[in-house]
Amino acid sequence: MTRRGRRTAAETPKREVDYRNLRNPFPQMKVFSDDRIEAIHNASMRTLEELGIKALLPEARKLFKAGGARVDEASEMVFIGREMVEAALQTAPRSFNLRGGARHRDLKMELGSLMFQPGAGAPHVTDLTRGRRPGSLSDFREMVQITQHYDVLHMVPPVVEAQDVPLHLRHYAMTEAELLYSDKVPFLYSRGTPQVMDGFEMIRDFRGLSDAEFHAEPQCYTIINTNSPRVIDMPMAQGLIDFARARQMSIVTPFTLMGAMAPITPAGAMMLSHAEALAAITLTQLAQPGAPVCYGTFTSNVDMKSGAPAFGTPEHYTASIIAGQLASRVGLPWRCAAGSAANMNDVQAANENQFGLWGCLMAGATVVIHSAGWLEGGLTVSYEKIITDVEVLQMVAELCAGASASDSDIAFDALQEVPPSGHFFGAAHTMERYQTEFYDPIVHDFANYGTWTERGSIDASSRATSIWQSIVEAGPSINVHMDRAEALRQFIDKRTNEGGAAPES
Repeated sequence: MTRRGRRTAAETPKREVDYRNLRNPFPQMKVFSDDRIEAIHNASMRTLEELGIKALLPEARKLFKAGGARVDEASEMVFIGREMVEAALQTAPRSFNLRGGARHRDLKMELGSLMFQPGAGAPHVTDLTRGRRPGSLSDFREMVQITQHYDVLHMVPPVVEAQDVPLHLRHYAMTEAELLYSDKVPFLYSRGTPQVMDGFEMIRDFRGLSDAEFHAEPQCYTIINTNSPRVIDMPMAQGLIDFARARQMSIVTPFTLMGAMAPITPAGAMMLSHAEALAAITLTQLAQPGAPVCYGTFTSNVDMKSGAPAFGTPEHYTASIIAGQLASRVGLPWRCAAGSAANMNDVQAANENQFGLWGCLMAGATVVIHSAGWLEGGLTVSYEKIITDVEVLQMVAELCAGASASDSDIAFDALQEVPPSGHFFGAAHTMERYQTEFYDPIVHDFANYGTWTERGSIDASSRATSIWQSIVEAGPSINVHMDRAEALRQFIDKRTNEGGAAPES
């Protein structure tokens, strides 16, 4: 029997939240006037026309030449006219669906949509119980489970490299983990056509799709980094072509650090980034007009004392805003990035990640990568930091829903009930809503100092440890078609026995 007036656990109302289909509610900021953005765009066009970009893959140069570019085979330089770029921007879709493993995980890729990914591409992981270490397949599986657990993380990136699996087999193990542990949009590396085709086949068959169904809408994505300044290397160019021809999504992301691989000014760095992104986007449309592609940037500065990358700086923020203006200029969905250069999950890490995150939000980014967990400028992903950063992402997601101002919300009746100098704790309006009105934090502790010390003075990072541990210990949270899982295992065994697929350089 329960105490009079108190609901049982089964009767306790639950707060309804939906973080799966977010829209960015913030007005887009501007750093420069429209005419200065046009000047940056024109300088990028001039760069492609007059200075060119180096394309190391012969097939890429062939496609550029067939499209009307001037190609110097001896130097591998490609000179792209602005009319080619403009034609590519006409065929690249401005809105398309990106399919998850379950329909409620589908994403709408377009300006105005908002999606988050945890940190990606780290060679190391760290947590408070096991310390910092090279990433393993076990770590990657755990990271996929954590990513799956939170609806505010919309896509599964390559959070950490599974370094205990040889490169010619690693893509099998990591793709298998994505499919068995998550129903969100999966990632595939672009490390050569054989690996890419393996990945396509694994996803197609695991989802029970025909070839036509697989190619009808993008079922996965890859991330393509140019080699700044002005180089598209062989595996990246091949990845752009392979994904375009299969109508799967490429996120084109120049990684330009001011003062290192890019001019030292934000305007100059973004001019270079814009040129490289447009060259890569043009290649996708030459390979397959209408192929889904996402404009991207990752531009920050270096510490000029050491040369080390810095993130969450005013320059990082500024570059993100400029990127948003340029992305709006071309009209494509686009990717931006948060991140941190801190070495542990401390106040520096929180400050840098949040400042970088707000740059992405104010810039109107469609996809925000490295939004949770990133440390050391991408060398490490922290289990605890994923949890503490997810707290912030969920609070941002709450803002996306907006506030209500119905007559009931305005609460005139509550004022009628509560006299001057009274309080609203017991008011009918409060009692109807107190269990569902406010965001319920996952790691923040609102207890006073006395209560907090009585509970053991546990800090936020330590609280985060118990949270990620409980997620991992609970095991996979999705229902898997066992026949397809077995077929997936048989495919991996067969390809492994055949020698796998070595990455292509």
